[in-house]
Formats: sequence, C-alpha cells, structure tokens
Amino acid sequence: MYRRLPPAVSLQQAAEGAPTLGSLMARARDTAERLKAVEGLIPPAMRGAVQAGPAEGDVWCLLVKGSAAAAKLRQLSPMLVTRLKNRGWDVATIRIKVHTGR
Repeated sequence: MYRRLPPAVSLQQAAEGAPTLGSLMARARDTAERLKAVEGLIPPAMRGAVQAGPAEGDVWCLLVKGSAAAAKLRQLSPMLVTRLKNRGWDVATIRIKVHTGR
C-alpha cells in the first residue's frame, strides 16, 4: 500500500499560511525594493559592495563592504533619503554599517 503525500506548496504559499514567515518575506522584499530604487545614485563600482539591511520605523540600514565605500555612502545619504521619500517610503535616516564578512 502506497502512502499518498500531501501536494507540494511553493514558498510563497507557505509564507501566506504562516504570518511570521509572510511578514519576514515582506520586509525582505521591501528592503530589496528600496535598494533597487537608489542603486542608480550609487557609483557602479560600489554597487556590489552594498547590501540592503533592515528598516525600522523611519531608519533604513545599508550594509557596506569597506570603510571607503561607507564614507562615500554617507556623503550620498541625503540624496538616497530624498529618492526614497519621492518613491513613497517614510525614511528620515540611512544608517551605514560596515560589514566585515565575519
């Protein structure tokens, strides 16, 4: 006698059925969309060194590989905030964290 397996579900379907996972996926999607919205303002050579971090309230965090890239992003942050506000996000501050890869 063969045992019947339940039908497979996609990650999207599983997330919709689990509120915590769904919330986490929505937050990850939001931060990725924020990064996509501002990537045109980041010099092309630096884009690979920048990752979207968490957003909490009106503060968004960017993770950066290297202190030189972090310094440049700090200079660009007023433009990044303006771009995000113009695209509908409530962002007052961008926090820059240097990611050491440890």
